Amino acid sequence: MGDAELAGEGAGTRLRTWVGHWELWSGPRGVPAIFLVVEGLAAAVAVIALLRSNYGITEFVRFGSLLGLAFVQAELSRSVERLRRTLCDRPHINMTSVWTFAGVLVLPSGLAVTLGLLIYLHLWLRVWRGMSHRPAYRVVYCAAAIVLSCLASGVIVAGWNGLPVGFTGSLRIVEAAAVFTAANAFIVALSVYLHTGGRSPRSLFGTGDDNLLEVTTLVLGTSTALGIVHAPALVPFVLLPVLVLHRSVLVRQLEIAANIDGKTGVLNAHAWHLLSERALSSAARTKSKLGVLMLDLDHFKQVNDVYGHLAGDVVLKAVATTISEHVRDYDSVGRFGGEEFVVLLPGATETEVIPVAERVRQAVMALEVEVATASGPRIVRGLSVSIGVAVYPSGGTVLERLLHVADTALYQAKNSGRNRVVSFAAA
Repeated sequence: MGDAELAGEGAGTRLRTWVGHWELWSGPRGVPAIFLVVEGLAAAVAVIALLRSNYGITEFVRFGSLLGLAFVQAELSRSVERLRRTLCDRPHINMTSVWTFAGVLVLPSGLAVTLGLLIYLHLWLRVWRGMSHRPAYRVVYCAAAIVLSCLASGVIVAGWNGLPVGFTGSLRIVEAAAVFTAANAFIVALSVYLHTGGRSPRSLFGTGDDNLLEVTTLVLGTSTALGIVHAPALVPFVLLPVLVLHRSVLVRQLEIAANIDGKTGVLNAHAWHLLSERALSSAARTKSKLGVLMLDLDHFKQVNDVYGHLAGDVVLKAVATTISEHVRDYDSVGRFGGEEFVVLLPGATETEVIPVAERVRQAVMALEVEVATASGPRIVRGLSVSIGVAVYPSGGTVLERLLHVADTALYQAKNSGRNRVVSFAAA
């Protein structure tokens, strides 16, 4: 065998070893295949767009302006973005749409795609790299999502010679923004579903505040595009509202984090207590009902003993998520301590509270949680909860009394065999 063949074989072995160590392969089932398909599609259409686009001096100047502004904004808000990324437990909305959507509106599709890729590469190198919850393969996937979103919305604005004017032109910009948002949201939601199994709109698409932030970045992106075409000297001033918006979003996230239990993602005991006191005062003024559920995860010590405490934390979070998904949107779920949870149900009578409690109990019974153990991934099954129910005012007129009554009913459920719902009246 010649030296050239040996060198080629050695290079092939190193390549296979490198690919074999990609973190992508350790993702949940289905992630590697779906991610590679999405990224391959994005790469193919990006190359086609680059080859088919026409470029001129004006387009390159606009491209350089947007890329420079994106880099400056990312550098000025590095610490803000890192902290926001750390605090976020759902689809993360960053500021990149300001620049990428502006690129969609004023650049050929090839340059718009390149702009998005370079922005994400810079964020990875300067902001996200080294963050354990931001692995490289997910950044590549998000960059692919941006590429596909840019190209999808670019179809709406294809052939523009500058930005359109008038009512019809404005509608086309809105249409392009809607396509950009829908494409990106769908691709990111697919990733969230594959990683977490979440099905609720909040877990897949974020909260109303998250989506309002995305719309705001698109509005700023439109303003940036208008400035580039009609008043280029004013475009750098767009940095000011973007930086202020980014910082204000962080402040809001910090406020929310102060009220959230770090392990489960539901309200902590203090925040739930304050919210419940206000709801109880409102019920007293309006002479309405109010329900309280107290839930305890049965035999949770066995989960910790068999699978380990880290796996127990995963189970707690899965149970908290399941409870949140099976109560009403305006009910409030909190962690009371250990493996105990509480739920506040404003306006609910006892006949309305019991079905909610039963729905939660059955959902927890059906839960299957994949956890990591020393011997590899395992599935935790056979979970159950005991639930005690109290209703205002029959169960008490102050919060502490309601909690005591619900706790008494909970212990009745425990003592009568667990995995059941017991109301104040039955207890």
